Amino acid sequence: MSDLEAPKRPSVFERKDIKQTVYFWVVFTAIIGYAAAELQARSMGVSASETMSTTIHMMRVFTWVAAPIAGLVAAMAMTTLISKIHFGDTPPEEADHQIRNATKLSATWLIVSSVLCLFAVVWGTVVLQKDNAALLNPQAMNVNVTGQQWAWNFDYIDNGTVRSQDLYLPVNKPVVFHITSKDVIHGFWIVQMGIKVDANPGYTTETSATPNKIGIYDLRCAELCGLYHAFMQTKVHVVSQADYDAWIKSQGGQA
Repeated sequence: MSDLEAPKRPSVFERKDIKQTVYFWVVFTAIIGYAAAELQARSMGVSASETMSTTIHMMRVFTWVAAPIAGLVAAMAMTTLISKIHFGDTPPEEADHQIRNATKLSATWLIVSSVLCLFAVVWGTVVLQKDNAALLNPQAMNVNVTGQQWAWNFDYIDNGTVRSQDLYLPVNKPVVFHITSKDVIHGFWIVQMGIKVDANPGYTTETSATPNKIGIYDLRCAELCGLYHAFMQTKVHVVSQADYDAWIKSQGGQA
């Protein structure tokens, strides 16, 4: 090599700070993926339906899908923080990676991020279709839900003229809710079942769930609906089929 020839510059991946960034990327992706997924799953509380279980699982998967993006941002920030301070009007020589001109690197990132987004869309759509399957189940029971300031009414249309202000459901029985409102928009939210849908005046919305755990759960309004919005809540009693039949009969209905 002649004295006039410039020394060969190392490739992007041979740079020390790039290697550091890749290392931090792997570490932070694992930490963020695990910690964020577990934090969200635990904060969502007890699962009382298949829909809630699916929602918790979906949140875990989506968090892991997003973790590489958050991990890369954290890795770049960490590399910047631990790098030596440079003074002057021009960037240091070792910072000149020309990443914007690295075609292979740009193409790889574009493909990976596109695949992650496509997976989230397709997989999420499949999960939603599965959750809505009970709407077409001929064996599902039907409950009319009516919201009004500031209470809920439930009509068990398969069991005669039975109405209640607490919701009663048999365990392991698919149920379709037909939801409407008498005045303003309310939000029908069964917290531990992962069901949340608007109750709109003059319009009926439908959603479904299959309670799979006996217990007493929370039902709240999820839309600001007036002065006593915070008090528009009641209980959901998930009981055995025998106990449900007995309750229906005690209310004058037909089991």
